[in-house]
Amino acid sequence: MAVGIFDSGLGGLTVWDAVAKRLPEVPFVYYADSAHAPYGVRTVEDIHDLTKAGVNRLWDEGCDLVILACNTASAAALRRMQEAGVPQGKRVLGVFVPMIEALTERHWGDQSPPREVAVKHVALFATPATVSSRAFQRELAFRAIGVDVEAQACGGVVDAIEEGDLILAEALVRSHVDALKRKMPAPQAAVLGCTHYPLMAEVFQDALGPEVKVFSQAEIVAESLADYLSRHPQMLGDAKETRFLTTGNPTKVSTGATRFLRRKIDFVKA
Repeated sequence: MAVGIFDSGLGGLTVWDAVAKRLPEVPFVYYADSAHAPYGVRTVEDIHDLTKAGVNRLWDEGCDLVILACNTASAAALRRMQEAGVPQGKRVLGVFVPMIEALTERHWGDQSPPREVAVKHVALFATPATVSSRAFQRELAFRAIGVDVEAQACGGVVDAIEEGDLILAEALVRSHVDALKRKMPAPQAAVLGCTHYPLMAEVFQDALGPEVKVFSQAEIVAESLADYLSRHPQMLGDAKETRFLTTGNPTKVSTGATRFLRRKIDFVKA
């Protein structure tokens, strides 16, 4: 009855941590493609192929539902995978949808035409690959009109977080916020479009100022998943226990994950 969570590395642990607290009775299988991280600087074709391989492995592990807890994978691979078709009884979902639901205050099942929403000026902080895909803007346009999105590619932040260099990560975040504010001086809301970024949410908030509402994905995705599973309980697969898999060095990844979440996390080789 496990749900799969896929990420290029450790960032998706922010999502796993939130959904595990929200759904303590549900086991999860977490797959970190650490050998190929970060995804944010890879080509679209690379990201698609690596994501597809990871999702297939999670299906093989007994997960009927897989969450792409990676915005870059969601941006570059999800639509193509869904259009190509997934095995019967399987589903793969991304993390953009819950964020846009929260931002626009519309349920994704609402099929009415796009309409004006309260937020008019949105800052998007994401990896270079997510920014270049324009996937967030495309999905937002299905639900809202009149929203100005200014995207800032946050090069280096994921690498610094993965390496545990939070001093460098903070300096990079403040630099990227400054660059964004030169293009959009007064955003009303900011979307942290990478699952690594919740670890730096306080820095983003401080750099942006108290008047900017910061949307961070972990808790939003957790609530959305709880709602989805209440409506689709059959999507719980047949795996029985929480496991952590990595394509990288399990010892190194386990050490990073333990530092990341401040409690012991043990990965095994995928």
